[in-house]
Amino acid sequence: MGALLSNFRNTVIASVVLALIIVVGYALHNPSGQEAFLQAVFRWLHVFFGILWIGLLYYFNFVQIRVMPNVPAELKPAVSKYIAPEALFWFRWSALATWVMGIILAISRGYLLPAATLGFAAEGGLKANIGMTFIGLGMWLGTIMFLNVWGIIWPNQKKALGIVEADADTKAKAARTAMLASRVNMLLSIPMLVCMTMNQTIFN
Repeated sequence: MGALLSNFRNTVIASVVLALIIVVGYALHNPSGQEAFLQAVFRWLHVFFGILWIGLLYYFNFVQIRVMPNVPAELKPAVSKYIAPEALFWFRWSALATWVMGIILAISRGYLLPAATLGFAAEGGLKANIGMTFIGLGMWLGTIMFLNVWGIIWPNQKKALGIVEADADTKAKAARTAMLASRVNMLLSIPMLVCMTMNQTIFN
C-alpha cells in the first residue's frame, strides 16, 4: 500500500479504476435508462474537473498570491520555476475540461439554449422558467471565468514566470494583470457555485 500511495501516478490510476468500477455498478443497476446514465457520467466529470479547477483557483488566491510577498527572495524561484508552472498546467486544462463537460451536460439534458438565454428562450418564457435563469447565470459566470483563464491569466503568467521572454517591466505588469484576473475569477466563483449547487436542489 505504501508503494501505491507514494507514487502519484499509481494513486491516480487506482482511484480512477475504483471510480470506473462504481460507474459500471451504476450502469448495471440503472433504472432510468441509458440517457440518464450518460448524463450522470457527464455530471461526474463536470464536477471532478470543476473541483480541480476551482481548488487550484483557491490555492492561488488563498495561499500563493497572499504568501509570495513574504517568501525570501532566494526561495521565490522554487515557486515561480517549479510549483506555479505545474499548478497552472492543471489549472488551465481543468478549466477547459470543466467548461466542455458542462456544455455537453447542458446539451444532453436539453437546456443549453434556455440557460444560455437566461430563460428567455425557454418554452413558456422567463416567468415559467426562472430555474433556467439561475443555472444560466451560473453557466455564464463559469464561461467568463474559463475565458479569463485562457485569454488573460495564462498569457500573462507565461510572461510573469519567464516561460516566454519579457523584460522586467513587462513581467511585473503581466504578473499584476494575471493577479487581478485571478481575483476576478475568485470574486465570480462563489456566486457561480451558488447557482450550480442550489439549482440542483430547488429546481430539479
